[in-house]
Amino acid sequence: MTILDNTTIHVAAICGSLRGNGITRMALAYALDGARELGATTHLIDLREYDLVFCDGSSDYPADVQRLRRDVREAQGLLIGTPVYHGSYSGVLKNALDLMGFREFEGRVVGLVGVAGGSSGAMVTLANLRTVFRSLHSWVVPDEVSISKSDSVFSSAGVCNDEPICDRLLNLGRQVARFSYLHHSDHTREFVEMWETAAENPGVSDS
Repeated sequence: MTILDNTTIHVAAICGSLRGNGITRMALAYALDGARELGATTHLIDLREYDLVFCDGSSDYPADVQRLRRDVREAQGLLIGTPVYHGSYSGVLKNALDLMGFREFEGRVVGLVGVAGGSSGAMVTLANLRTVFRSLHSWVVPDEVSISKSDSVFSSAGVCNDEPICDRLLNLGRQVARFSYLHHSDHTREFVEMWETAAENPGVSDS
């Protein structure tokens, strides 16, 4: 179901969990599958693979901070996944976001996934993240995926046992790929330019 033409779209997922077999990681894998269905290239950004220091506001950060920034900037679309801790997102994700800024996120299309062990889900966490990415001038897609009672959603092998959740994760990845394509497509830019420079319709009257 490839829809992307000659425009190369890259979608990266940032996993806000340090668990190697965590449910957040499994959920993002499904969402990345959805992006690949539409022809996007994908990459899971595993924060365990970066030696990240705590953000202290300095301008002299080690090489792995610069590598993380480069990996995020290479993507036109981003999927952000986090477990729910005390009604908010994880500390490791917070620190990673604090180590980056407008250069990494401004203009990027973003899809959000929250994973909760309890029955209340991740809606408050996702609302917090929407505020963060609006502040960073990102385009957050309308849909999001809140997973509750997460232990029952995936098998230990990463197979999704909840078909509606699987479908929503796949669709989220598709949305991020699709809107990233529209945002960066030469055809879309040409259309917008034509629209903005079109002659005024002589049949329209202010009266």
